[in-house]
Amino acid sequence: MEQYLIYNTLSYPILSAVLVIPLVGALITLFLKGDGVLKSWGLLVTLVTAVVSLPLYMNFDPTTAKYQFAEVYRWFPALHLHFSVGVDGISVLLVLLTTFVMPLCILCSWSYIKERFKEFIFVTLLMEAAMLGVFICLNTVLFYIFWEAMLIPMYLLIAVWGGPRKDYASIKFFIYTLTGSVFLLVAIIALFIKTGTFFIPELMAHHYSYQYQMWIFLACALAFAIKIPMFPLHTWLPAAHVEAPTAGSVILASILLKMGGYGFLRFCLPMAPAATLTCMPYLLALSIMSIIFGGYLALGQSDIKKLIAYSSVGHMGFVTLGIFLLNVQGIKGAMLQMINHGITTGALFICIGIIYERTHSREIKDNSALGMMMPIYVTFLGVFTLSSFAFPGTNSFVGELLVLIGAFSKYKVVGFLAIPGAILAAAYMLRLFQKMVWADSDGHAHHHDDEHGDGGGHHVLADLNGREIVTLLFLTVFVFWIGLHPAPLLKVMDTSVTHLVDQVNTGMQHLPPMEHHHEHHAWLLQVGSLIKKLAVF
Repeated sequence: MEQYLIYNTLSYPILSAVLVIPLVGALITLFLKGDGVLKSWGLLVTLVTAVVSLPLYMNFDPTTAKYQFAEVYRWFPALHLHFSVGVDGISVLLVLLTTFVMPLCILCSWSYIKERFKEFIFVTLLMEAAMLGVFICLNTVLFYIFWEAMLIPMYLLIAVWGGPRKDYASIKFFIYTLTGSVFLLVAIIALFIKTGTFFIPELMAHHYSYQYQMWIFLACALAFAIKIPMFPLHTWLPAAHVEAPTAGSVILASILLKMGGYGFLRFCLPMAPAATLTCMPYLLALSIMSIIFGGYLALGQSDIKKLIAYSSVGHMGFVTLGIFLLNVQGIKGAMLQMINHGITTGALFICIGIIYERTHSREIKDNSALGMMMPIYVTFLGVFTLSSFAFPGTNSFVGELLVLIGAFSKYKVVGFLAIPGAILAAAYMLRLFQKMVWADSDGHAHHHDDEHGDGGGHHVLADLNGREIVTLLFLTVFVFWIGLHPAPLLKVMDTSVTHLVDQVNTGMQHLPPMEHHHEHHAWLLQVGSLIKKLAVF
């Protein structure tokens, strides 16, 4: 075990701390009273977690692919089961994304959540602990426990504080993700029976037969494809986004969808490299379909939130495209896009929540002509719009460029097929921005229902307040910082990504003779047909 780890040398157990602080904060929440106190407490706990996690970046050693800040505690010795946590260049960035997005979820809920605020803070803090657990654990049992633990808080966020169709959206989210989790559990049990260990780095180092890899890959890939989500398993996402409260949508977009990409990088690629290489054409094709299909559907939406939800399908298609190019540029681009999507799409959902609080509508036609009334708001909206379609100088441009470089350097056809997705993104985001900032197509500005009048009998909208400005300004800083100077993030992930690609390339020697491929392709097509039938639901 020691050969894979660099033990924590800080004066406190940092990974245990970032996991325990939200849990303890959630328990204390149960004894607090008053919405003002609860809001302040939720913000304080998430801010403390973010500050405590900062040394993960400041003390990270980018020259090694080992898991750093590791902690190992005896748990069930009879099963060789330990409480083991650690981060590498892939997971540390996702941990920091989580800890820094969660305070923004509290801030954007400050006036949005009107009832049961104690329960809301409790559920949100539990959600944070579960998500952090997925990214830091080095044990498949712990991974699965935290993976499942995320479902209940997210289900409650949608079911209790969601919109008119919250029951449908929450149940659909739960059924889809639980179905994928069952296959993941089967894979975890099978891996333990085969190797006798739950320790993820040891599972990565073990060599499995080709047929075994195929079954493990398919079981894990189904769970992770649902979580991302990939076409055609994406149908739960728009419903969940539209019905979820603002904080729920931000958590979904910024963090929860990244679990699927992280699972592919942590399980499928290193543990089943030969199977990954065999399935790569199918997954590249599904990624292209996600990019085109998500962009095409986003272009036709009149509901702002549904538009951004479908855009997430397209953006995450670029993530899976980068992952399954299986080269350094593609995976680095995918990693960067996961971070960028968390920043930009999270910010867009916050923008939608802000305007919904004022107009009580998410329809584009009811939120037009905002340029004169809310100049600060539309300035921020413009920045995140540019970032969403990867305008040069913004964060998304760097990640998307790396994915396309990886595509053109390996499969030029794949690169060309991904280009329409980028064009569609510009089309639907610029259309949205134009309609919200200037008058709608009927040629006149709509007067909105708000408490601020203009003295002439019409109602105008109040621009952003200090809390909203701070929330969006924080995310704007990262849009331009990553867009203009991505080197620090790329440096953190470089060694770990290179090591991962080497693991996959080593797996090429375990590919079966070419004459067996047709047999495997035939039953892969049968599995694909089953997935399509499942997606109809």
